[in-house]
Amino acid sequence: MMLNRRSFLGGSLGGLVLFQQPAPVPEAPQAPESDELRDPQSAGLSRLPVSQLDNDPVIVDLEHKLKCTCGCNLDIFTCRTTDFTCTYSPALHQEILGLYKEGKTPEQIIAAFVQKYGEQTLMAPEAQGFNLAGYLVPGVLVLLAGGILSVVLLRRHRMAQVAGAATTGPASTTPAVSSEEMERLKQALSEVAD
Repeated sequence: MMLNRRSFLGGSLGGLVLFQQPAPVPEAPQAPESDELRDPQSAGLSRLPVSQLDNDPVIVDLEHKLKCTCGCNLDIFTCRTTDFTCTYSPALHQEILGLYKEGKTPEQIIAAFVQKYGEQTLMAPEAQGFNLAGYLVPGVLVLLAGGILSVVLLRRHRMAQVAGAATTGPASTTPAVSSEEMERLKQALSEVAD
């Protein structure tokens, strides 16, 4: 008898469950085991041997600058080292290795990728022409918004100071109280106190 996960967990946790025992689950028919299912070659996922060049810092740096074409928006290095189902990034990696082995410089490899796949293969656009707007406009907008906010806050602060000064008023505008009025006030207060 083959032990499956449900029967194992049901048997090992059966003593812990006090109120309800799970109903026995009929076993599904098992597919015959074959080595074909465990062979990555049969699934089309060939694993190439890892070479020293695969982890070369120049290659890794190049792959961080180039985007995978599978649509994941990750760079080639991250895609090929984290998404093992991607078939694009290993092919792009081999293409980079081929160009590097031909003696091409990193700049020439990037230029070859841009020529073949277009500028969208770059993780960051080149800082030239219209692409400069992508680098400069956000910074200019942030500075402009900060300047406008500073002016508005300073203006409101000054208006609050002027309004506060207007309500208290200067000391010279308070009317002078005559001695006769002070005597009447004292007399009225003494009558109230009695």
